[in-house]
Amino acid sequence: MFKKSTLLMMMLVLVFSLALAACGPQRDAEPEPTPGETGDEVTDETAVDEPKPESLTMWVNDEETQLQAYEDIAADYEAERGIAVNIVPMSMLDQLDALSLDGPAGLGPDLFIHPHDRVGAIYLQGLAAELDLTADQLAGYQEGALEALSYEGFQFGIPAVVETYGLFYNTDLIPEAPETMDELLDIARDLTNAANDEYGFLMEATNFYFTYPFLAGPGGYVFGRDADGAYDITDIGLSNEGAVQGGQLIQSWFEEGLMPRGITGDVMSGLFMDGKVGAVVTGPWSIPDFSDALGENLAVTTLPTIDGNNLNSFSGVKGWFVSEYSENKDWATDLALFITNAENSEHYFNLAGEIPARDDITIDDELRNGILAQAEFAEPMPNVPEMSQVWDPMGDALEFISQGDDVAEVLEEAVEDIHEQIEMTAGQ
Repeated sequence: MFKKSTLLMMMLVLVFSLALAACGPQRDAEPEPTPGETGDEVTDETAVDEPKPESLTMWVNDEETQLQAYEDIAADYEAERGIAVNIVPMSMLDQLDALSLDGPAGLGPDLFIHPHDRVGAIYLQGLAAELDLTADQLAGYQEGALEALSYEGFQFGIPAVVETYGLFYNTDLIPEAPETMDELLDIARDLTNAANDEYGFLMEATNFYFTYPFLAGPGGYVFGRDADGAYDITDIGLSNEGAVQGGQLIQSWFEEGLMPRGITGDVMSGLFMDGKVGAVVTGPWSIPDFSDALGENLAVTTLPTIDGNNLNSFSGVKGWFVSEYSENKDWATDLALFITNAENSEHYFNLAGEIPARDDITIDDELRNGILAQAEFAEPMPNVPEMSQVWDPMGDALEFISQGDDVAEVLEEAVEDIHEQIEMTAGQ
């Protein structure tokens, strides 16, 4: 149901855009040209208007395996192009704030990596360059991944990886994959002995990213859609009857003692690798460490069904963005295409374990295939800028739910907070 007219929505977005544009760089009328004819190599360097720089800088998420993979790829790029690549480790979630400060001072990167749900915010803040890419350059990338990194008809990011999450289980404790939530909870009741830190089922149950499918399964949603399929940011379905039902399910895990309060991802993973947990909810980034710890006892499957329905996990695309502040946009684009081409994407997958956002690579991996099976039911996170106002209120709400507060009241308050934050941000 519409709460505001489409015209008012457009006016709010326009005001928001103008306010943030004052903090960001001015965009050119036309997107920057891109070097080369393919994503794999620069076939004619004279086609690049920019002089070749001595070096390019990229901010890489500060995970060891990811850094190692990109260091290898950067070395190959330098060997082929004669351009050094400076890799700066930085948490992906800290990069936008850092770029808004470092970029204007000339201290920012040429490339940065970010998830697709922040594309709208990146656009409105003017932090990423609009990319003009040819069909040849885009060949091999998944169409959905390209769409996730576009906004207002412009391509802003080059896809690197796609991800969702699933159910990881220890076959030594759970021989067969649980198909339903009721079955998983029965297993949890049999295996849980909190006094010995033994649990049947664990997840980051106060993290909205992971708990979304349990809220959405009964009927919750983030933003509704208008008649044209665009997100209606005035329609937030995180406190409706279905979301409340999902929140009550989550709360029951804590009330029964099946889930310890304050559970974190690190604690969950540590207990699982120690063989003290039957099943956990996490993503493909956990496969390397889990495989080392559990070996052949590790298995991955889809999330359990509820009332016969598959759960819609959040799906995400992480991609490389060319900084609007970069003085080497053409070459930065070339670097982004190079590190995400088929060969280098496969090398990255082999080291970091993240699934490439390409359809010209075959993944022959039983564990990743479990994630790919869940991906069939995954729902892309909204990439509108207002999505950034959802995470904190919902994280707080889930924390209160874990402590036993009234679920309906908590979710209603969270939705009110989200509305207020969206309106405040639009008014700035």
